[in-house]
Amino acid sequence: MLEQLLHFDHQFFLAINQGLANPFFDWLMPLLRNKYFWFPLYLFLIIFLVKKYRKDGILCIIFLLVTFALADSISASLMKPIFERLRPCNEPIFNASIRSLVACGTGFSFPSSHAANHFAIAVFLTTVFAKRWKILYYLAYGWAFSIAFAQVYVGVHFPIDVSIGALLGCAVGYITGSVCLMTIFEKRWNTGK
Repeated sequence: MLEQLLHFDHQFFLAINQGLANPFFDWLMPLLRNKYFWFPLYLFLIIFLVKKYRKDGILCIIFLLVTFALADSISASLMKPIFERLRPCNEPIFNASIRSLVACGTGFSFPSSHAANHFAIAVFLTTVFAKRWKILYYLAYGWAFSIAFAQVYVGVHFPIDVSIGALLGCAVGYITGSVCLMTIFEKRWNTGK
């Protein structure tokens, strides 16, 4: 069973990394997974939360930072050392045949910390704010999915790595988002502010 799952994972990886290859994605996907590319979005989010919600906005930013730190430490410091799965670009059976569009990195692959971190933030934001802004579901999950997909496309993660990373991030984001909603925003929402 595990062998079949890994075989499917390898085939799915090749279908994305090689099968979907095109010049536009070759330009776009390395950008999507670059943390500096998203800096304007993070800055906007900080300014918006502080301006709109003042002290509660600062507390929300602290919750967001805790969400990110939890997802990152669980994936990178706890799970990766346990599983020690090589990245596709470091895997001996793949390194000659894959299209590696970014530096491979020396860390392990499972689960994807990029996927965990960004899905944690997406779920946190939708848990806290989506009742007020329904479009946030599409924006947040589309954003997180594009980053996770880019990880596979550029050759640094297998699909299972990003899928489990996304699930981990969803769990972390839901827990921290629920706590934030109960402690900070529930009274505000119920009074119509």
